[in-house]
Amino acid sequence: MTEIDAIDRTLLRELSLDAGQSAGALARKVNLSQPASYRRLRRLEAAGVLAGRWLDLDLERLGLGVTVFLGIKLATKGRVSLQDFERAIAAIPEVQSVQHVLGLYDYRLRVVARDLPDFERVLRRRIMTLPGVGEVEANVLLSEEVRPGPV
Repeated sequence: MTEIDAIDRTLLRELSLDAGQSAGALARKVNLSQPASYRRLRRLEAAGVLAGRWLDLDLERLGLGVTVFLGIKLATKGRVSLQDFERAIAAIPEVQSVQHVLGLYDYRLRVVARDLPDFERVLRRRIMTLPGVGEVEANVLLSEEVRPGPV
């Protein structure tokens, strides 16, 4: 396990707010030199603590005004390979994330669409036709507050 000190935590917290910041900008916020900040970031990346930086797209401005979370229970466990289901569901461009979970459902999906009729089309023609799909529950996202983690 990598040793994480208070400066590392502050760097990670700052990156969670804006992953596009340069090492120099981060250095100024934590009172380090730019090379020292850069070395710390590289060490965190090498240790796997900092695994990537993400782009936050405004889905509504891209014409994707509806986000739906689906709970999917497979009807024929054992007859359909989980890997085959995951591969098929991941090939649907409207599906943003696929999570294999323990509980009432086997999978949780995050699906985006232009509007509700577009979501219905995706659900009926692409998701419900996949082999093994049994029970499906949909929850439409009304609002979302993204909070940084407990770094």
